[in-house]
Amino acid sequence: MKSFPVVLAAALLAASCSRGPSTKTIDVALVVKALDSEWWQRVKAGAEEAARANPGVRLAVLAPEREINIDQQVGILEDQITKHVAALAVAPAGVSEILPVLDKAKAAGIPVVIMDTDINWASKVSFVGADNRHAGRLAGEYIAKVLGGKGKVAVIRGILGVATHEDRLAGFQEAVAGAPGIQLVAVQPANSERALGMSVMENLLTTYPGLNAVFATNDQMALGAVEAIAARGMTGKITVVGVDATGEAIHAIEAGRLAADVALHPEALGNKAVTAAIQAAKGQPVERTITTGETLITKENAQSERQP
Repeated sequence: MKSFPVVLAAALLAASCSRGPSTKTIDVALVVKALDSEWWQRVKAGAEEAARANPGVRLAVLAPEREINIDQQVGILEDQITKHVAALAVAPAGVSEILPVLDKAKAAGIPVVIMDTDINWASKVSFVGADNRHAGRLAGEYIAKVLGGKGKVAVIRGILGVATHEDRLAGFQEAVAGAPGIQLVAVQPANSERALGMSVMENLLTTYPGLNAVFATNDQMALGAVEAIAARGMTGKITVVGVDATGEAIHAIEAGRLAADVALHPEALGNKAVTAAIQAAKGQPVERTITTGETLITKENAQSERQP
C-alpha cells in the first residue's frame, strides 16, 4: 500500500496535469446605442470578430431598444458593473445621464473604452471612432460643389445634444459657410429614425418648395428623406447626402436616389473598440485615441464600399 504522502502527491500532480494552461474567461461588454439598424449590426459584427481573435474572451453586445432610450442604456451599464465584467466598451447615448454610471465603473475597477461618440470623461481608457466633424464637412463640401455654391439646403439631424450629431452638423455648417450663396433654411431633428426622417422631409418639402439639398446626419434619416422625395416624384431633383454608408444607402447611391454618403467603417469601429477593451482588461497599454476614418462615397466609388 502507498503511503499517504505519496498518494497525496500523485493526486496533486494529476490535478495539475488535468488543468493544463489557465483558461480564465475574460468577460467584455459592448454597450451601444441601439441594435435596430444595419449600422449597429455591422458594429456588432466587427466586435464579435475581435472577440473570436482572442481566445478566452466572452463578449456580450447589449443595447437599448432605441437610441433615445438613454435610461435603458444606463440600466444595462449598471447591470454589467454589478456583474463586474473585465472591461466595458460604450457608445454613450447621452452624456449627463451616462457620466455617473461610468464613474461607478471606475470605482469598481472596470476599465472603460468610449466609442463612436466621444465624451469629456477623464477616466476613459481610450476613445475609438471617426472624426464626425470632418464627416459633416465632407458632406457640406460635396453639396456646395454639386449646387455650384448657391441654393437652399436643410439638415435633418439626430438627437439633440448627442455629440456625434452635433459634430456632424458643425462640420457641415463650416463647409457651407464657405459658399455665401448657400442658404441653410432649416435644421430639424428626426432622432436617427427612418420614419421620423421621412415625416420631417415631407414637412420640409411643403415648407420650402425650392429646396435644393438635404444633409441627414445618419443613413436611417437619409433613407427616410429619400422615400419622402420619391413619394413626391422628385427623385434626382433634390441632392440628399447621409452618413454611415450602410448597404441600403450604397444601393440607393447606385440607383440615383441618394447622391452621396460618408462612410465611417462600422466593422472597424466595433473591432477596434473591443480589441482596446480586451487590452485594457489584460492590463496592456492602449492608445488614447484610435481613429477609424471617414470616406466620401458617390456613385463613382460606391462599389468599393458595397457589402457582400
